[in-house]
Amino acid sequence: MKNVALKKRIFEIIEVSRENDMASKAYDIMINIAIIVGLIPLTMKKGDDYTAIIDVLTLSIFVLDYLLRIYTSDYKMGVVSYKSYIANLMEPMSVIDLLSILPVFSFAFPGSTLIRLFKLFRVFRIFKLVRYSKTMTTIKNVMIRVRAPLGAVLILSIVYIIICALLMFQLEPNSFETFLDACYWSTISLTTVGYGDYTPATDIGKAISSLSALVGVAVIALPSGIITAAYMREITKVKGKNEL
Repeated sequence: MKNVALKKRIFEIIEVSRENDMASKAYDIMINIAIIVGLIPLTMKKGDDYTAIIDVLTLSIFVLDYLLRIYTSDYKMGVVSYKSYIANLMEPMSVIDLLSILPVFSFAFPGSTLIRLFKLFRVFRIFKLVRYSKTMTTIKNVMIRVRAPLGAVLILSIVYIIICALLMFQLEPNSFETFLDACYWSTISLTTVGYGDYTPATDIGKAISSLSALVGVAVIALPSGIITAAYMREITKVKGKNEL
């Protein structure tokens, strides 16, 4: 019974804090500080003793947090079964937690060529803020709600990029060395960024470029409208719950 009570208490602490749970609030603050401080080494080209200490301390906190969350999976999933542990491991936030602790392999295999890649996984730690920030939680709910229409816009954009790239690659072979260069130009044109490193030389190429820029304005406006509408609905929903 003591083990069960202890396990339940651990679950209460590591989950988002309630109003009167000071231990859980302190844990949330510790994790948020570790997330922010743990990103400091990424702002420096070369590490030193201080950044090494930051890496070790923050990584230790995140590894402990991950293990505790796996340990209390049955409380989170509401089922006392090995399936609850598997289901918890498959959740998006659990995957992010796992990715955030992969830099531990940079210590285990100091001579590995994958060290730089493992260290880059520290960036995923910032997504852990979603668990503790109400604003980030709202944004997450919005993105989940609009994932289907945004996916449709993404597919439409990719198709358009490939079509424009194929046209330009055939119409202006001297302007692009490879098809990937044409795809890069098409993407930049669609997003109306226009770096200028690739420019059309023929009249028909310029016409396609102009059309791509005009389509890009509409493509950028579509997701903005979809996300804004979904965000307003989510805010209204949250306000309704708070009033109740």
